[in-house]
Amino acid sequence: MNFLPIFMNLTGRRCLVVGGGDVATRKACLLHKAKAQVYLVSPHVTEGLQEAIDAGLYEYRQGEFTAEDLNGCYLVIAATDNESVNAHIAQLADQRCILANVADDAEAGHFILPSIIDRSPIQIAVSSGGASPVLARLLRVRLETMIPATYGHLAQLVERFRGVVKQRLGNGQKRRIFWENVLQGPVAEMVLSGRQEAAEKALQQQIDTADDEKNHGEVYLVGGGPGDPDLLTFRALRLMQQADVVVYDRLVSKEVLEMTRRDAQRIYVGKERSNHAVPQEDINQLLARLAKEGKRVLRLKGGDPFIFGRGGEEIQTLTAEGVPFQVVPGITAASGTASYAGIPLTHRDYAQSCVFVTGHLKDGSMDLNWKTLVQPQQTVVVYMGLLGLGMLCQQLMRHGRAASTPIALVQQATTKNQRVFTGTLATLPEQLRNEDVQPPSLIIVGEVVTLRTQLSWFEPENL
Repeated sequence: MNFLPIFMNLTGRRCLVVGGGDVATRKACLLHKAKAQVYLVSPHVTEGLQEAIDAGLYEYRQGEFTAEDLNGCYLVIAATDNESVNAHIAQLADQRCILANVADDAEAGHFILPSIIDRSPIQIAVSSGGASPVLARLLRVRLETMIPATYGHLAQLVERFRGVVKQRLGNGQKRRIFWENVLQGPVAEMVLSGRQEAAEKALQQQIDTADDEKNHGEVYLVGGGPGDPDLLTFRALRLMQQADVVVYDRLVSKEVLEMTRRDAQRIYVGKERSNHAVPQEDINQLLARLAKEGKRVLRLKGGDPFIFGRGGEEIQTLTAEGVPFQVVPGITAASGTASYAGIPLTHRDYAQSCVFVTGHLKDGSMDLNWKTLVQPQQTVVVYMGLLGLGMLCQQLMRHGRAASTPIALVQQATTKNQRVFTGTLATLPEQLRNEDVQPPSLIIVGEVVTLRTQLSWFEPENL
């Protein structure tokens, strides 16, 4: 983070704009909207600035900038067409501990002005840190189309009723849940569709019937996908942002975890070979207990919770305990890995079926149906097979697969750390002997692996 996003209260504060061109016009207008006292210095001004000066909106001194112009100012914006003058203004401001912005030069000042989506009192600021103002503007335009102007009315409604809700619901967590239900329910829809009076009545009714004694916890079993946060579903993101507690495992990428609510409690329950941070039965009971305490619990898993994620076991416990839950599927590791590695799991010329298995070692061996796994024109995807790779290849060859059968191992698929190793059943274990392969990893066996040379598209080094 190169800049700290903040929202400043400029009401009644004296703010200096040096310059009289189009850039200065825009900056002065922005400061005026923020209720600042705008002081303008320039030998000449645009027609728009002159109209605002004549209307008494800005204080204006005609002439060149002098150090005395900084007296009593809270911040200054240098918007002349002379880089050396702008730099001099910023230097003087720095000496006086006055915040300075230099138009089109992020490094010369103390702060930059973002692109703004104004739905007052809701405001959204978009910035590229000066790297690409055009990109920031394009993102702002896209957000403008997604956020109705009536969101400001919704925020005003909440502001009027905040005190009443605080008296009714003394617990902060209950208030947060109450408002989230309001803002995602019928009241919000009424406001957004222009039915303000009906919304106020409906909100008052919800306040009157709010029960301060009841705890309504719930568990969200969410698939976090293979690693890239862009692959999360909309529903997953919504639940991730409203959960009070996040229970996550080691297959959840850091980038995905960062998409959860920042003030939520995080509990790590990851499992590694011979090192189970929390036994599965304890995880099941933990989810039930937290929900019974009235918390909204996010059980965040890598991939999909119902494909080798033991999600079924967890919701069996929740069902037995009478705890409500939701299940949100995720892009499973097999699908995400294959797509980003350029290896289609099925292809009419190579494979008409695909089998998912777990390569987890138990007592030093793999208990798999080997006859099923060696069928022709079939792709085999092996989860958790890194440690047993050698045994996997041996058993497949022993039960009929050719030693020349293509095989791929993909490390940390869909992320910037993705690496793909390809070989054959006979060669890949030896190829990886001196490689530092980091989990999570996935193994793909079958003729479709040969298509990677044609279909590989993801270049993580460019991220």
